[in-house]
Amino acid sequence: MVEKPMKIWRIAFLILLACSPAAAQSKGRVVEEIIARVNNEIITHSDLERAQAALQEELRQDCRNCSPQQLQAMAAEKQKNILRDLIDQSLLVQRAKDMGINVEPEVVKRLDQIRQQNNIASMEDLEKKISEQGISSEDFKANIRNRLLTDEVIRREAGSHIIIGRDEIQKYYDQHKNEFQRPEQVYLREIFVSTEGKKDEEIPELEKKAKNLLERVKKGEDFIELARRYSDGATAQRGGELGVFERSQLSKEIEDMVFKMKKGQVTDVIRTKTGFLLLKVEQRFEAGLQPIEKVEGEISNRLYMEKMEPALRAYLQTLRQDSYVLVKPGYSDSAAVAGTPIQEVAPTPDEEKEKKGRRKFLLFGKRKKAGQ
Repeated sequence: MVEKPMKIWRIAFLILLACSPAAAQSKGRVVEEIIARVNNEIITHSDLERAQAALQEELRQDCRNCSPQQLQAMAAEKQKNILRDLIDQSLLVQRAKDMGINVEPEVVKRLDQIRQQNNIASMEDLEKKISEQGISSEDFKANIRNRLLTDEVIRREAGSHIIIGRDEIQKYYDQHKNEFQRPEQVYLREIFVSTEGKKDEEIPELEKKAKNLLERVKKGEDFIELARRYSDGATAQRGGELGVFERSQLSKEIEDMVFKMKKGQVTDVIRTKTGFLLLKVEQRFEAGLQPIEKVEGEISNRLYMEKMEPALRAYLQTLRQDSYVLVKPGYSDSAAVAGTPIQEVAPTPDEEKEKKGRRKFLLFGKRKKAGQ
């Protein structure tokens, strides 16, 4: 029931797909086709290709039992918005910088979580592991930073304006009562201390770490924050959130333990084949129609997500209207705002000389003059 930590090669692969343009070598110089300009930033054809590859990988991971035809159909639908999403991300990151948002402490924390989840001894060793995947540590950090910046801008500029009223929650509950008819369930969080790859003499110290974390919880420290900082599980970034389980979905040992517990209680340290585990019962659901008090948070999240998509699109539309966004003919931006046509032009001799030894781009962006 405990999710395995995401392996470093998997993280590195996803980061690589989303990083800055990879150099395409041609006769000793780097050539990139620019397909979009977003203010002073650019999006290249390589960026688009990596985003498409990342989409394919994500679909394969999310739908392991899907046929190639099903994966192809899902990819075809989602690929319509790939360039739009790249432009959106660029706009959001630029907006974060304009707002002076600083996420460096969170970047360090996220890197440390990745290090712990993959049982890597130090940050220096993590950088070596990343380099072994053919990725610079700076690109790795930059991608994490951009994701955090994007999330923070969305939270401040779009999410903060979404208000879910008590009357909305009640109305949703009354109209969807059949969805809240449920068997007995528990909602669990975990803190997991991994022993994978450890020597026998290291195990007692890891058990001591787990017991120390349990004592800290008992003394009143926040379980979610401890999970984020110290858990080796893949759920660490979600504050140890495992989700909701019925009796049949848990091992007999765990089932007998957690279904006797009340909301807010935490298990003793549980020894597993791969480590030491603490479980917290975040919520208990008795069989039958769940009272609104127990599903209020769930309903609020549903309503929030329903409102977030249009709110975010509206916000991004205002960013586009206040920005210089141009897309090369032949490429589709599904959220485009009408703009001036552009044409591709070759670099001038001065540009060639100035940029010698650095990345060269196939440029476009000169506005067509009237009558051309």
